[in-house]
Amino acid sequence: MERLANLIDRLNECIGEVLKWGMPVIAVICAVVAVLRYGFELGFPWLSEAYIWLNGALFTLGSAYVLRTEGHVRVDLFYNQLSARGRAWIDLLGTLVFLYPMLYFIAIKAWPGIQRSWARLETSPTIGGLPFMYLLKSCLLGFCLLLALQGLSLMLRSILVIRDPSAGEKGRG
Repeated sequence: MERLANLIDRLNECIGEVLKWGMPVIAVICAVVAVLRYGFELGFPWLSEAYIWLNGALFTLGSAYVLRTEGHVRVDLFYNQLSARGRAWIDLLGTLVFLYPMLYFIAIKAWPGIQRSWARLETSPTIGGLPFMYLLKSCLLGFCLLLALQGLSLMLRSILVIRDPSAGEKGRG
């Protein structure tokens, strides 16, 4: 179980490390768009869409990395006061009761639109926009898949801690 959890963790860590480099790229593109628009009265719809689309891809595909590194928002009323076994139960049940149903709902609702988008090789509705909207929409499935995998890792680690609370003191992966 631990080997599978480590493999999933490494996958999402690698993806997260690659995606981190997207933020400076987004900032530069955004700055270029602003300078061109307000400094030279030039506009390129594809360039404007590029940083918006990159931002969307970065946040959807990077969500599993955020869960892995516990960078998400947690409403912590009592979690940190619990034992390792108590935290493991919260993580296990939270994944089963909240994360997986949400991912299932998003996936089944997104799938028909993604299928249509690929069938048409959908492009941006903006004249002069980017030609591959279907790739951006596919990031929703990447979001669901990567978060589901990271949820599996979290559940496996939780089960290990529930069985042996001292495993929780070793930390994650």
